[in-house]
Amino acid sequence: MHPSGMVVNILMKVMIVGAGKLGYKLANAISGKDILITVMDSDPEVLGKISDHLDALMIKASGLQVDALKEAGIDAYDLIIAVTDSDETNIVVCSLAKKLGCKKAIARVRDPEYASHREFIKSAMDIDYIINPELATAKEIIRYLLKSYSFYSGDFAEGRILMADFNALTLPGFPGKQIKELENMSGLLIAAISRNGEIIIPHGSTRILDDDVIYIIGKRDNIDLIAKRSKALLPVRNIKKVMILGGGKIGYYLGEKLADQGVAIKIIEQDKERCQYLSEHLNNVLVICGDGTDADLLMDEDISSMDAFIGVTGYDEENLLMTLMAKQAGVKKVIAKVSKSSYVHLIEKLGVDIALNPIDITVGDILKFIRGGRAISVSLLLGGQAEVTEILADISMPVIGKPIAELGLPKGIIIGAVSHKGKVFIPNGSSIINPGDRFVVFCLASQIHVLETFFKPSKGGLFNELWNRGKSFGKSINH
Repeated sequence: MHPSGMVVNILMKVMIVGAGKLGYKLANAISGKDILITVMDSDPEVLGKISDHLDALMIKASGLQVDALKEAGIDAYDLIIAVTDSDETNIVVCSLAKKLGCKKAIARVRDPEYASHREFIKSAMDIDYIINPELATAKEIIRYLLKSYSFYSGDFAEGRILMADFNALTLPGFPGKQIKELENMSGLLIAAISRNGEIIIPHGSTRILDDDVIYIIGKRDNIDLIAKRSKALLPVRNIKKVMILGGGKIGYYLGEKLADQGVAIKIIEQDKERCQYLSEHLNNVLVICGDGTDADLLMDEDISSMDAFIGVTGYDEENLLMTLMAKQAGVKKVIAKVSKSSYVHLIEKLGVDIALNPIDITVGDILKFIRGGRAISVSLLLGGQAEVTEILADISMPVIGKPIAELGLPKGIIIGAVSHKGKVFIPNGSSIINPGDRFVVFCLASQIHVLETFFKPSKGGLFNELWNRGKSFGKSINH
């Protein structure tokens, strides 16, 4: 029986061990009408805080307790995701669950000491997928640093399709106009607008306001053109000097990987022991032990000469404040790590180039894994209010061979771009998706369950390709 008390057809059973921020966000993102979510944590207070907000079963126990896993019926679960604060616990929990009959296992493993042995750990402990939020965030930051854009963008269809967000005021002729009145929009589509921290799906008569953030999707060349119109392209300048505020795991990975590419790195960290660790384990990185919120220290370290400044401390407020200060000092690219979704409204108004949330990045990675081979990439926007998913069209999908206008897609779902035999086009109502096409879908979180209905195979479940090809998970259960 579902936590709501109803008897339902369950497509998939997922257990999440660890009810912290990531566990809670995952449960919210994965949950659906035909998915049974179980959350296990040894802290009753943590479970109590989230129980009223999740449609999930709650089990007070440690994932290391074999008896607890057996009692929960782990052998009937399709997936276990271990996201406690301990890497070692997550590894062991996944290994135990697999040995007890759980079909697939995902572990969060964050320590750099394990990063270079990822494949060995997966093989030795029978883990199907390892997630490292800090490493994934560092890679995303580096991807942004090495681009010429001063705005955030996501790549799809092997780089042929781009989605970028622009502040309306940076786009000449946009504020005050209805979308249908905009000129020079060939090969481009406004997929969504962020207004006062809320995502809306626009239509032709939607009027653009000064403070709007506009998500535009289209061919890479067309995005380049609109970027030039907005003056959002930076002068060609290689990133040679970067200052990183915070020497935690993200700071470590950034320092390691950027230094390997010949970038001069300064990491500012306040904890003396951590500074010692960084100095011993990072090559060609200057570690400065001091308070990164001290403006005098930053000036002494010549912050104005930096090509980029990255705030990745454990405090959102510090990251935002100091990136803004770096911007005022003349640094061209400033990036902040922000974990609190409540700061979304603030970020848009402050002028921070990009704010990344490791939890959103990780949830996107896990959703991609769960959805199997058809979901090529999944990105969460504005704290999970919307998803952008790249899908590989399969002949079994009910959307294949039909004009988009006849699909009956709700207002919260837009097919933004299609790549057909290497050529990109912005679809209209008469466009048809063919097997083998890659297409990018923008979807409000409230419509995710509808998205799954439209793009799952006609036979079997959305997830069956992943580990149970051809076999339906559909069954009635009484739990």
